[in-house]
Amino acid sequence: MKKTLFLAVFALAAISFSCKQATEESVQTTYEVIGEAEVVPGNYGDIVKEEQILTPAEMVSKVENEGTFQGKITGEIKEVCTKKGCWFTMDLPDGNSMRVTFKDYGFFLPTNSQGFPIVMEGVATLTETDVETLRHYAEDQGKTKEEVEAITEPKKEITFEATGVLIKSKA
Repeated sequence: MKKTLFLAVFALAAISFSCKQATEESVQTTYEVIGEAEVVPGNYGDIVKEEQILTPAEMVSKVENEGTFQGKITGEIKEVCTKKGCWFTMDLPDGNSMRVTFKDYGFFLPTNSQGFPIVMEGVATLTETDVETLRHYAEDQGKTKEEVEAITEPKKEITFEATGVLIKSKA
């Protein structure tokens, strides 16, 4: 009797724990969104906690001084890839914009997420983006053929590879 009761309690606890874990993970991580989402705020990619966050200005300073930055920053989504949300841009304090891509192409953001505040985690580097890639991005933005062909020079810019993005509700 004691063994049966012990086994029943143990089985119930195991089932309860495993269900709780699955529920927490499914609420906090979204990998399947491609296109528009009915509810945009949420966590995409790895879980991003709102702690130890730097400003974009602090990130830019670290990249300029050290060549790279790893950590979390906050900002606002300016433009999103209109095809499937595989990249977005955000404004930097110097008036330039920064392109954000996703590690290993592992997740996407909703294509209707422009204007939402974010916290993201990943690595920023100073890079030179070649003409072919810049043209690809322009096509993703829906630019005309003439606008795409007008891109003839590579661009030095800060880029960010995110491992996770927390999209917050608009204020």
